[in-house]
Amino acid sequence: MRLTITMMLAATMLTVAPPVLAQTTAGVEGRIDRLEREMRAVQRKVFPGGAGQTLEPQIAAPVTPQSLPGTPATSAVADLNARVNALEAQLATMTGQIEQGEYRLRQMEQAVEAYRKTNDARIAALESGGVVTPAPASAPGAAAAGDTRPAASGSRPAVSEAATAPSRDPARAQLVSAVARPATGDAAEDSYTYGFRLWQAKLYPEAQAELKKFVAAHPNHRRASFAQNLLGRAYLDEGKPSLASIAFYENYKKMPDGERAPDSLFYLGQALVALKKPADACKVYGELTDVYSDRMAASMVADVARARTAAKCG
Repeated sequence: MRLTITMMLAATMLTVAPPVLAQTTAGVEGRIDRLEREMRAVQRKVFPGGAGQTLEPQIAAPVTPQSLPGTPATSAVADLNARVNALEAQLATMTGQIEQGEYRLRQMEQAVEAYRKTNDARIAALESGGVVTPAPASAPGAAAAGDTRPAASGSRPAVSEAATAPSRDPARAQLVSAVARPATGDAAEDSYTYGFRLWQAKLYPEAQAELKKFVAAHPNHRRASFAQNLLGRAYLDEGKPSLASIAFYENYKKMPDGERAPDSLFYLGQALVALKKPADACKVYGELTDVYSDRMAASMVADVARARTAAKCG
């Protein structure tokens, strides 16, 4: 009986085992397949093309076209646009530089105009001696020779001829007569040369009178720039930097293309230094370098460098 029962149980187990084993095998194979797929995905992520096997990516990157050597990077129209943009940028830079130059010139004009007004008031006070002489009652409307009364509201005081004429001292008159007046037949050239000789002889008031007469009579002469600059030199050498600054600035303003315009700017800076205006002198030196850099001789370049150092220009 026992043997019979044991055999029956064994037969039962044999009939049940194959389906169970088949199910187990199928589950393991599925898991193995899943693990293999995951491993391949990991391999593609971490070791692309590794282990001697190339695996194609699931998502391919777009192919970027490469330009061949000699192929232009941009079209002709794009190149023209770039060149036009560069020209516009250069034009904007030049415009800015011109505006800065004009602004500095306006500042200098205002400064010189202020000097002019101050000096006119001081000269008028010196010439009148601080006293205003009333007009004679017997000659209404007519000014006497030494009268400094204003002829009309807002006009400058009348100046006597004796106040501006050179000294009539006999000793000085002898010095003036020792300076030969040229007589070449060219009245304008002779007048300038005579003024120059007076300046060389350090007869500054007489030189100033002759040079002012020349500039007034020959404003368009080739020597006009020379005479106006020399007039400023005569004032500066006589110790009158205020009048010198006006003369130098007039030469630069009215005759900027004259042969002595650069010299007048340089000596204008010297006059401003004498007037205790080093900051304004530095502006003048900068204007000289900007405007006349192509016309400055090597000696003037060296003089400007020394003057800037003396004025402590930045």
